[in-house]
Amino acid sequence: MADDHLPIVETPKGTTRMLRWCSEADTDAFARSLAAAPALRDAFIALEGDLGAGKTTFVRHLLRALGIEGRIKSPTYAVVEPHEAPDGLAIFHFDFYRFADPREWDDAGFRDIFAGPGLKLAEWPENAAGRTPPADLAIKIEAMTDDTRSVTLLANTPRGSDLLAHIAA
Repeated sequence: MADDHLPIVETPKGTTRMLRWCSEADTDAFARSLAAAPALRDAFIALEGDLGAGKTTFVRHLLRALGIEGRIKSPTYAVVEPHEAPDGLAIFHFDFYRFADPREWDDAGFRDIFAGPGLKLAEWPENAAGRTPPADLAIKIEAMTDDTRSVTLLANTPRGSDLLAHIAA
């Protein structure tokens, strides 16, 4: 094959890991492991999956593991719910399910949030495609017929690779 030709089959960019969550306890254990990763502080994590797959459930477990107390609501209508962990970590939970107006991105200050410090978690990131930076870690959750969850983790950046390296399998 000539050096100037691209391969017929490209390998995906980034590192991928597959998991199976058999119960909500598995989701919680994964969230606790991720919460302990130092690289999480300024990460952007994209959460993909159908309605009911468990994206918001995972976020609730992660926020609890980071020390967030009280009610943790889904930002479906507000688009973003800000939180602050006891150690001062700023956390922004986005839900772009109803996101449709690109002007809302700038008007709401989302560009500044993504450019600044803090953990960013985004459900339905595809609805804001082209506006968000590449996710450090993409987590795709699929509900299986036996009520388990098939989880695909894709690290897209060095920070994402650090997160994957820290997560207990």
